[in-house]
Amino acid sequence: MSIEHDIQQKAFKSPYTKAVVNIMYTNNWLCSLQNDLLKRYDITLQQYNVLRILRGQYPNPITVCGIIERMLDKMSNASRLVDKLIIKNLVVRKECPSDRRQVDVIITQQGLDLLLELDNQQQQWEKALHKLTEEEALQLSFLLDKLRGSV
Repeated sequence: MSIEHDIQQKAFKSPYTKAVVNIMYTNNWLCSLQNDLLKRYDITLQQYNVLRILRGQYPNPITVCGIIERMLDKMSNASRLVDKLIIKNLVVRKECPSDRRQVDVIITQQGLDLLLELDNQQQQWEKALHKLTEEEALQLSFLLDKLRGSV
């Protein structure tokens, strides 16, 4: 179905306005699908993002500032997210040996195990995207990078 149908709007001011609305609407749709998956594991989309960042660094630690630089949602409070993940035994916080003002964060084995389980679930979740061919998915990514000025 078209964006016009989904939001019950007949026309847009311009193709650019339509593209912006479509991107925002699609983002919310994808986040909703992702949240439905993560809810079963009692983690949020932002916590999942932090865990994935930490797995990418593993076995090396990363500072909270390093996490913030890599986060998808720059408005999230990374320190608060880390605190919640500590309570769930998914990450640990350690004093940074090179700078006592900084705190290192590292994913625990329990966090790695959770991500492994989520990876398997993610394959099922991504089937919602298989309406696109791999070539179309790459083209979409290229166009989004171009829109942000990254290409």
